[in-house]
Amino acid sequence: MEMLITRHRPTGKQEIENMLYHYNLRHFPEDLHNRYEELNLYLQDEQNVIRGGLLAEICWNWLEIHTLMVDEELRHNGYGHKLLEEAERIARQKECDFIKVDTLSFQALSFYEKHGYKVYGHLEGVGREFEHYYLKKDLER
Repeated sequence: MEMLITRHRPTGKQEIENMLYHYNLRHFPEDLHNRYEELNLYLQDEQNVIRGGLLAEICWNWLEIHTLMVDEELRHNGYGHKLLEEAERIARQKECDFIKVDTLSFQALSFYEKHGYKVYGHLEGVGREFEHYYLKKDLER
């Protein structure tokens, strides 16, 4: 059978993600099946303008944070802490065992470390001069 490699297909991304999801299900314990849920928290002002937020997903037995962003003029006022604390509370409630996140050296490494996250890996030379850190925090229930 000959196969073609193409770039554009409207549903292609979802099809590949579904293939991987079903493959993974065959390897995970039954009690972790159907454990996927988006977790998006928003920081908004009195006019309902979004000024930051945390975008994550619960997947099997962990929470993965994809984005935690607070408007620069609001930083150092505890909003990032509040967003992270709420995500951790929900992760515990949903019986997650750990949280994982990644960040670049100019972003929030010290912020996560102050909150108990531990580096388990990093890449050098990202953007030629930065490091990319991978962090994890085990959750106690």
